[in-house]
Amino acid sequence: FQLQASGGGLVLPGGSLRLSCAASGFRFGDSALGWFRQAPGKEREGIGCISPGGSVTYYKDLLEGRFTVSRDNADRRFNVSRDNAADAAYLQMDNLKPEDTAVYYCAADPQRISSELCERGPSGLGFWGQGTQVTVSS
Repeated sequence: FQLQASGGGLVLPGGSLRLSCAASGFRFGDSALGWFRQAPGKEREGIGCISPGGSVTYYKDLLEGRFTVSRDNADRRFNVSRDNAADAAYLQMDNLKPEDTAVYYCAADPQRISSELCERGPSGLGFWGQGTQVTVSS
């Protein structure tokens, strides 16, 4: 089982990045997929998670710390998507801020639904991918 996040780098404030998560060795289309991040000195936090079929996404309000469910990608800085035919998922990040600097991880879980994955991380049947560093700085 393998998940590999990529696409990180150095970006100016206000810029955009698109992270990718490539999966192999398991039934990707049967697993919820989530994006998380960990900033220096802070706990890892869920950003957004998507159901196996891609119809439901679950996002964390990064200002208020609450999770909300969404069925569309309207009006948010971070958007999660997936392409099950390609065994890949994506995190589109727009209007990046210095406080978004962190290591970003993807995780998959065939047992937990997307909301549980975002709030609790992978279960014993799920797993983390390797992270990719995102640095937002002028």
